[in-house]
Amino acid sequence: MHTRRRYHHGDLRAALLTRAEETLREKGPAALSLRELARDLGVSHAAPSRHFKDKQALLDALALVGFGRLAEAMAAAQRGTGESFAERLRAGARAYVDFATADAELLDLMYSIKHTPEASEELSAAAQRWTEEMMSLIVDAQRRGEVREGSPERVGIEVFSTLHGYATLAASDSLPPDVCTQDLDELVAYILRGCAPEKSA
Repeated sequence: MHTRRRYHHGDLRAALLTRAEETLREKGPAALSLRELARDLGVSHAAPSRHFKDKQALLDALALVGFGRLAEAMAAAQRGTGESFAERLRAGARAYVDFATADAELLDLMYSIKHTPEASEELSAAAQRWTEEMMSLIVDAQRRGEVREGSPERVGIEVFSTLHGYATLAASDSLPPDVCTQDLDELVAYILRGCAPEKSA
């Protein structure tokens, strides 16, 4: 049961997002409703519309929160790590899997909603920045001779799809019971082998 309280101007938007994320985690996106959020927070049914014109706007805002949080986690993981592709990938992979297991529903929303025609330009831009950051990691590694030549997008898709698949399985408790964090190191080693430069004959 949620405590009813009055919200001053400027506080309600944050409270709506916090409660919306709780609902997302507990019941999934289908259960999100501006009217229900208003009831939970003890405000009028019309109050949320001052911040979100409809459910789509609320979902966009939640996804933006997710991309911002993920960007912060990835940036924090890179601070203090080495410059090599292996070290940066290892740190980024651990941060990504940690985010996926802590915020599985939010991550799923982020990737599903960014492809919808109704997604806001701000959300599309946030998703694009995330993609560009991943690509810059690949491009830098290619310049250093740590990753094979070729399309950075193609290499990036291979790296990300492998990592995202692992993270999704970890988040849904679908990995075998004996799989632990050491297996993430093995996964990173597998990715590194897959995108390593070709050895000259």
